[in-house]
Amino acid sequence: MIESVSISHHIQKYIIDVLMYAQVARFRDLRPPKTDTNLFTYHLNSLVKNGMVTKVEGGYALSLTGLSYVDRVSTENKTIRTQPKIITMLLIQNSDGDILLQRRSKQPYINAWTLPYGKLHIDDPSVMVAAKREATEKLGLENQEMRHAGDCYIRVKSHEGILSTTLAHIFKFNRDDIETSDDSMWARPHKLRDYTLAPAVEEIVSRGFFNDPFFFEEFDATWPLPGNR
Repeated sequence: MIESVSISHHIQKYIIDVLMYAQVARFRDLRPPKTDTNLFTYHLNSLVKNGMVTKVEGGYALSLTGLSYVDRVSTENKTIRTQPKIITMLLIQNSDGDILLQRRSKQPYINAWTLPYGKLHIDDPSVMVAAKREATEKLGLENQEMRHAGDCYIRVKSHEGILSTTLAHIFKFNRDDIETSDDSMWARPHKLRDYTLAPAVEEIVSRGFFNDPFFFEEFDATWPLPGNR
């Protein structure tokens, strides 16, 4: 698993910037102009120690962690870009036509009801594998058969700006033996509006009922922040 990293010092940003545009760079090419050699060496060694840069034949190069970092970083200021979250979301129906909902336990949208979901991991070999992993982790279902029903791009705004953007891969299957609790329930589709739902849940459920081979939808939603409800 590649850990999240950040770089704040201007000398380290300079080094990463040089290596971003080179397969290998020599010691002297990595040194910023008019920078003390000892100070530069300290920061270069820090990047090596932290696993961002590795010493190779002919000089220095970005490591796996360094390459992952520059893939996600802003070219201008070398900070991690805020990017949409990618998730798998499970649209599960029982034989009565009810939909399985789970209560969110953390922000954003705490206590709202949503479809079971989870973030993709960088080492997931496919979105199908990620969806099956979530079915196991969230519901205890091993090797659950499911269909990739569609994708949804969900953009949520508050009065202060964009709150979240999410690309959701929707997977659909039927199951009757999932036990509910205080934080999960089977809900009648026509009564979803009776509950406080996370953004786009009702729209995704409705879209899933068309039973197209595959669908793509984009949803814009609003969510009031505390004090503005």
